[in-house]
Amino acid sequence: MNTAPVAGQGPLALVCGGGSLPLAVADHVAARGRKVLLFPLQGIARPEDYANRPHTWAKIAMWGAFARVARAAGCTDIVMIGSMVRPSIWQLRFDFTTLMLLPRIAAAFRGGDDHILSSGAKLIEEQGFHILGAHEVAPEILVPEGSMTSAQPTERDRADIALGLDYLRATGPFDVGQAVVVAGKHVVAVEAAEGTDEMLLRVAQMRANGRLRTPAGSGVLVKAPKRGQDLRFDMPSIGPRTVENANLAGLAGVAVVAGSTIAADPSQLIAAADSAKLFVIGTPAGSEQ
Repeated sequence: MNTAPVAGQGPLALVCGGGSLPLAVADHVAARGRKVLLFPLQGIARPEDYANRPHTWAKIAMWGAFARVARAAGCTDIVMIGSMVRPSIWQLRFDFTTLMLLPRIAAAFRGGDDHILSSGAKLIEEQGFHILGAHEVAPEILVPEGSMTSAQPTERDRADIALGLDYLRATGPFDVGQAVVVAGKHVVAVEAAEGTDEMLLRVAQMRANGRLRTPAGSGVLVKAPKRGQDLRFDMPSIGPRTVENANLAGLAGVAVVAGSTIAADPSQLIAAADSAKLFVIGTPAGSEQ
């Protein structure tokens, strides 16, 4: 295993949203010999996931408290990873440091997710920190190019993948979503604010009520980053649950952009896909498959 340090020196501050991915990233970074400080987000990360690990709880909009702890520990690099629902600005409680930045924070909220994330990163970096992507400190989490599973896409599946990638390239500038389901060269579902899993459950319901006529075992979930997206934030990701819901939706498989998609729990993901006889494939960036 490559144990060379990646993307910086000194302790790494890992701001943790929901799910298991933050802890997987922490383990990969620690295995490379870099100290990691965990900052799970209160109300988002599950307390039981951090019960046996040293950590400091952080609150959204309590930037001053986080910054003091991170600086005292010698952290200048920050990674933010994990699932998170965008809060309303009216739901936030600000500390004094964050309150001083409120006009700029309010301006950041007047836009899509990409806008608020890039604006937030600029504010953080102005405070002397350096924002990194999880893939920069733990490249092992990225989906490789090629098939990850025993099942392989058919020519029909590859046509669906090509259409899905074309669609996502065309709609990316509108900051809508990162995923689409294509079956029989028809777009049957588009990810919006509900997220990928809920979109897949919607496809399963369409199959159940007869609104989706393509046979079970056909159709592909396609995920790709939006054009110009800052990959330090909200990089597309898949995991075992993605595969389970794709199976419930009666799809043939999952296609993502290699090197620009995170695989959460890859061994479990592959096992789930092989059990369901679904393919999972990493396509080259810009591939027409």
